Amino acid sequence: MLFRKKIDKFCSYCAHAGKVDDNTYLCKKKGLVPSCHRCRKFQYDPLKRVPVRMKPKDFAKYDEVDFSL
Repeated sequence: MLFRKKIDKFCSYCAHAGKVDDNTYLCKKKGLVPSCHRCRKFQYDPLKRVPVRMKPKDFAKYDEVDFSL
């Protein structure tokens, strides 16, 4: 969930960190840190979270009769 109470306090979700590459972030407080780094200055930024994509629905089990009026 995007706005749940218990979140992982990683630098990849922090307002103080910016992405350098896939595994490295540049933190305003700590400098270069790995993406799984944690610190006490963590401030959650909900816009940095990428929600998981839902799987597409499987309509193969339906016939054309099911979709007609």
